[in-house]
Amino acid sequence: MDGTGGLPGGDIPEADFARFRQSVTEDYPWLPASLADHLSRLYGTRLRDLLGPARGLEDLGKHFGAQLYEAEAHYLMEREWAVTAEDILERRTKHGLHLSAEERRNFGTWCAGKMAKAG
Repeated sequence: MDGTGGLPGGDIPEADFARFRQSVTEDYPWLPASLADHLSRLYGTRLRDLLGPARGLEDLGKHFGAQLYEAEAHYLMEREWAVTAEDILERRTKHGLHLSAEERRNFGTWCAGKMAKAG
């Protein structure tokens, strides 16, 4: 960062989002386009930190519904101070808008279990 207050993950070379998005497809050809779009928009260059060494969808962990996978939830807990399911579903992302009531409950149970282990 150059001190001008850029957003985390916003250090896309030459601010060329289309080229950045294409590089995501090249680096992660197994990633469905809609998920690549989602992660690229929300995390920018930090997408690579979130995906880590993943080589397939199964490496992203549990799928909670819509575009939400365990890897994203872990990233938000570890790097962006998310401490509740609501932090993830409503405050940091809008995943809550796209999950069924049952999926939201299941995610809440999973998230509470993770937080209990961390605490």
